[in-house]
Amino acid sequence: MKSKLIAMSLVLLMGCSSTRMVSTWKNPDVVLFDAYKVLVVGMVQDDNARMEYETKFVEALKEKGVDAMRSMDLFDVEFTSSERSEKELEEVEQQLLDKGFDAILFTKVVGTDNRRTFREHINNVDSMFMRFTNDYLEHQEIYYDPEYYDTFNIYHSETSLYCICVGKEIELIWRGEIDVTEPENINKTIDSYIKLVTKSMGEQDVIF
Repeated sequence: MKSKLIAMSLVLLMGCSSTRMVSTWKNPDVVLFDAYKVLVVGMVQDDNARMEYETKFVEALKEKGVDAMRSMDLFDVEFTSSERSEKELEEVEQQLLDKGFDAILFTKVVGTDNRRTFREHINNVDSMFMRFTNDYLEHQEIYYDPEYYDTFNIYHSETSLYCICVGKEIELIWRGEIDVTEPENINKTIDSYIKLVTKSMGEQDVIF
């Protein structure tokens, strides 16, 4: 049972019969945002689901002329297996700058329709995290806590695009809220999820 729950921790990446964009937010101070090298992060415990999602999103970005890299090729196993500090995340941000990255595309599940699926200390899924570090620190248990989720049918996810800007804090450029219902097929869900996100970003002059 525990292994089943772990595998479902980012089940939106593993299959569904319905993927729907609920809402989007774009930084009002940004008219047009071009990214040339993007780190794709799928915050999930199940390695296979994470690999499928990050690989397919990297491929989608490259098809559109944007260089991209999977987080699993940057974060080692030890990094995501336990809690990390703000200082450690700041070091990661500096590494990304040094490697020429200018954006992070960060996806995670933030809520469900079953009301009591999250640990009680996660009590505000509507927080608008403006920095990647804060967003990661708030939700990093997704990687290593098998009790973070319970079994449910509708997953509320967020995909956020953060700018890595020299001399500035990493700031939120765009965020999409997506609902995924009744997981069934991994490949179809990943494809529809990515198409939905890239289409919405393109319509709002973000990356594409």
